Amino acid sequence: MAPPRVVWYAGRAMKRILFVCLGNICRSPTAEGLLRAIVKRRGLDDRVEIDSAGTGAWHVGNPPDRRMQQAAKRHGYTLGGRARQVTVEDFARFDLVLAMDRDNHADLLAMCPPEYAERVRLFRSYDDEGADPDTPDPYYGGEDGFDDVVRIVERCAERIADEIEA
Repeated sequence: MAPPRVVWYAGRAMKRILFVCLGNICRSPTAEGLLRAIVKRRGLDDRVEIDSAGTGAWHVGNPPDRRMQQAAKRHGYTLGGRARQVTVEDFARFDLVLAMDRDNHADLLAMCPPEYAERVRLFRSYDDEGADPDTPDPYYGGEDGFDDVVRIVERCAERIADEIEA
């Protein structure tokens, strides 16, 4: 595989970030949507390309879960996009592939070409408040779980934006 193409802005490389959860309808589209909003607010949207995907194909083509969209809206964010499944080509394309939990992380590493393995990390490695390395999956829970995910994602997305800004 060819190395990723580097896009330059003001003499610096653009970051490409992919968020990955199980079905790409709750956690990863939330991370995508919130980081998009945060970097736009900071005037950094020309420095980063952001996408999301799922390790599974169950929801391909679907919008984010309605309950997740409602939780994001309660916190002042809008989610968009359609679910897609992660591909082997994504590891070369993205500089950083952030798994929403340890199971997703293991699944990604199992399919990742070895030369790109260092790009695959846990999303909550950016969370200085949370001891749990996993972003909880709210799919089978109540409304509070969706709101918790938005709060976790917002904290981590702010830290990622700090890194982009540096």
